[in-house]
Amino acid sequence: MSQVMMPVDNFFRSAARWPDRIAVEISNGADQRSISYAELAASVNALAAGLQTIDPAPQSRVGICAYNSFEHLLGWLAAYAAGKVWVPLNPRNGRDELDRIIDLTTPSIIIFDADCGEKFGPNAAHLLAGKDGVDAVRANSVMANLLTANAGKMPRRYPVNSDDLQAIKFTGGSSGMPKGVMQTYRVFNSCIASMIASFGFDMNDRHLLAAPMTHGANTMILPIFAVGGTQLFMGQPSPSAILEAISSMRATTIFVPPTVCYMMLEDDRIDEIDLSSLRHFIIGGATIRPDVVARAMPIFNHAMETCFGQTEVPQIAICMRADDWQDPANHASTGRATVMTQIGIMDAAGTLLPAGETGELVLAGDLVMKGYYKMPEKTAETIIDGWLHTGDVGYVDERGFVFIKDRIRDVVVTGGFNVYPNDVEAVLGQHPDVVECVVFGLPDDKWGEAVHAAVELSKLASCDEAALIDFVKSRLDSIKAPKRIHITDALPRSPVGKVLRREAKIAFATH
Repeated sequence: MSQVMMPVDNFFRSAARWPDRIAVEISNGADQRSISYAELAASVNALAAGLQTIDPAPQSRVGICAYNSFEHLLGWLAAYAAGKVWVPLNPRNGRDELDRIIDLTTPSIIIFDADCGEKFGPNAAHLLAGKDGVDAVRANSVMANLLTANAGKMPRRYPVNSDDLQAIKFTGGSSGMPKGVMQTYRVFNSCIASMIASFGFDMNDRHLLAAPMTHGANTMILPIFAVGGTQLFMGQPSPSAILEAISSMRATTIFVPPTVCYMMLEDDRIDEIDLSSLRHFIIGGATIRPDVVARAMPIFNHAMETCFGQTEVPQIAICMRADDWQDPANHASTGRATVMTQIGIMDAAGTLLPAGETGELVLAGDLVMKGYYKMPEKTAETIIDGWLHTGDVGYVDERGFVFIKDRIRDVVVTGGFNVYPNDVEAVLGQHPDVVECVVFGLPDDKWGEAVHAAVELSKLASCDEAALIDFVKSRLDSIKAPKRIHITDALPRSPVGKVLRREAKIAFATH
């Protein structure tokens, strides 16, 4: 077995180069702290050594069930430094789902924070609490005690190769039962390099952790550390609080899903708050409506960018920089392939299609997962001849810009015509009363499937269903206009805030 650079080495290299630089700033009520690279590295090494005293085996799993916090970050880095495999346990998920993940991956250690003691059921793992207190009653040990007992110690370094696992991350289940994606050192190192090359991060970047660390926000951490930047921790990340934190903490970089962007734009103070520090306002996790790009770009300091990936090809397979997104011709695009990823569009027979033709988006390169954990058949269905099949339909134009239309399974076939929900959402979302919308197909005796939509309206909305349908008909072919629009106070969302098309389809099928 050969020795390769571990992803966490990007952090340790910066700690050696810039020991006195600030690695972490915390601004959460009474907790106001700055932690240097040297201080953080010493704590990471001590905790990693402590984890190895609990379980010395390399490649054993460490689950982390926590909201965004310094202790979460410390446990995450220490698991890597100890040669462990990270299993994110998003506390916003249901207990049954977390127990299923734990049963499948059998972590030997679970790190949890004070608010997550009852998020998962009994299991055989060693339970390590991030903080002491009444909520840590389940814990076998507490992080502060482990740090004290192992102060000054270094973890054992095991030989590794590039295809050893760094994480088992579970898909959101948008296309079926969530699957455990095996991400290797190769995948993580490729993600770090691609992030730095694509976004041009440097030591002046100040990354505000607003989206969950169990998901997209974690992919920004090591690239920012690699160049000597700073991680910023805030309190509870409501859209209003995020705006305030950007201003008060002078954040340069943030990752949020489209739904959070929409809610930020609805904030009463959006035109008053100082967002001039922003350099990278990165949208990811879902497609943002093109009309929002045009409206939001000047509000967010002309720093809006986006990237596309899946758990299977994390985060940065495709990237759109702010300069390119200024062009209205690119508002509906996700960007172009990043430096270590190859993209293609395939037809149903597996033939690569030329520019401009619509088919399934496929990806290849070092970002592609090793496979699905304990699911070889699913792996073989997804990775064919080196190409990972994304399940997304779209096209690539002559300039190399990727336009993703929809998930293949979400295309509505109505009266013999294919209708892409994203196309309808892009128009419906332009109505000034619409905050967010989702489009889907429901069975229909006449059309086979009929186009339906569900919308959340603004506080000052005055329109009704008929007016919204007429609005779409005035801008799209009538075959694409929704036959019904369901007005609701709250669209169904995932634990990370993504609007769930399938759940909306089920919820409004009986309306």
